[in-house]
Amino acid sequence: MVPETRQTDRAFHQPDPERIARERRGLWIACTLEVAGLLVFVAIFNFIVPGWGNRLTGASLIFLGLLMSLIPAALWLLFFYQQDRLEPEPKQKIVNVFVLGGLVTAAVAQPLLSGAFAVNEWLYSSWIVQLLGGILLVGVVQELVVYLVVRYSVYGDPEFDERVDGVIYATAAGLGVATVLNFEYVIAHGGVDLGIGSMRMVVNALAHGSFAGVLGYFMGQARFEKTPAYYLPAGFGLAATLNGLFFFVEDRVAGNGFVVNTWNSLLFATVVAGLTLAAVFWLINRANEETMRLALAPAGMGGMSPVATGPVTELTTPEPGEGSVRSDVEPFESTLPDETGGDQ
Repeated sequence: MVPETRQTDRAFHQPDPERIARERRGLWIACTLEVAGLLVFVAIFNFIVPGWGNRLTGASLIFLGLLMSLIPAALWLLFFYQQDRLEPEPKQKIVNVFVLGGLVTAAVAQPLLSGAFAVNEWLYSSWIVQLLGGILLVGVVQELVVYLVVRYSVYGDPEFDERVDGVIYATAAGLGVATVLNFEYVIAHGGVDLGIGSMRMVVNALAHGSFAGVLGYFMGQARFEKTPAYYLPAGFGLAATLNGLFFFVEDRVAGNGFVVNTWNSLLFATVVAGLTLAAVFWLINRANEETMRLALAPAGMGGMSPVATGPVTELTTPEPGEGSVRSDVEPFESTLPDETGGDQ
């Protein structure tokens, strides 16, 4: 009789060593090109065509501002798809996550913050209120958008099959959040000064994209590793804290008495985003190296099962009389070599 099998529930998915063995250098290059492209974007409107927006008024200035708001996300998608050739993520899924992040921000997060909590009326009343409110309310709500969008759109999808996918999809959602915030800024000001406005858009994109990437790292780890119950909430809390803390510090870096220096803000955002994403990818590489070490180790030495990517199966011991071997019969052992040269 064939032993019965029982499927056991598993809270995570075993990473595929063959996919982990392929380095995702394209993602590194895409992030580098993204930052460089955003800086070129700022340079165009501040040095190449300065004052060009002064000739625009009304609807045309608003339209240009809205178009500019899309450029950070468009650059990310362009560079990512150009570089991620070995294991490309489905383009439609990335776009869907980006759009969904923007829609949830516009329909839920911003009305909640501006309407229900009226943050603009009290958030800047003192530095301690700004810091705590920025972390515990604004940061939590915005990162919650990223989490919910990724969790309920692609987290259970078969295409979500590597740790780094958490960073990819979460970054797309974070850029959706940043795009809507840039839209609101343009509309609220009836258009924007193209020089200062381009910097603000880049700062938002770098901040929300990189902090969403932090949350995406924790989500990827939670999907592919056995993690304690507090692990994912801790990652969410870290992303929300970085969000609120960044904009608190950025407000002070940009401000100098009655003068606002947007260049300081841009430099600060670029450095923070670069360091944050570098730390995230370093952690991913360390986790992948550990997975590969376990995969290459012999099974008896703590290595992975050859069928690690499938569901866990437990074998139940058959009862006596149901196909089990009688213990009172000595087994016959052959000493003849098999066809492969080994012993049977």
